[in-house]
Amino acid sequence: MSGPDFSKMELIPVIAQDDASGDVLMLAYMNAEAYQETLQSGRVVYYSRSRQKLWRKGEESGNVQELKELFYDCDADTLLVKVNQIGGAACHEGYRSCFFRQIDPQTGNTQVVGNRVFDPAEVYKK
Repeated sequence: MSGPDFSKMELIPVIAQDDASGDVLMLAYMNAEAYQETLQSGRVVYYSRSRQKLWRKGEESGNVQELKELFYDCDADTLLVKVNQIGGAACHEGYRSCFFRQIDPQTGNTQVVGNRVFDPAEVYKK
């Protein structure tokens, strides 16, 4: 096998990690078409489960992900993409990482640990 096995499931999870810092930026999904376009274009393409179509990361916000490295796991059903996050934010809520809320394991309290890079209302104008 040389790559992810889309015969197991149509959509496979993809972890996006900043190539330079190692920060985990987001988790999304790819189908075979998104995977092929990612390889061909060098920019990360996902499959949007909510919109039921290909999601070319940054097509609305300009915050594209340039593919640096690509890995798949031992079961060939999960991908890790190491990216250059252009524009500074991977999250549609305007944060660098989608993982900007931290839960205290002792209390269960949540705090925001990231800073907004952009205002989603301005960028998406929906």
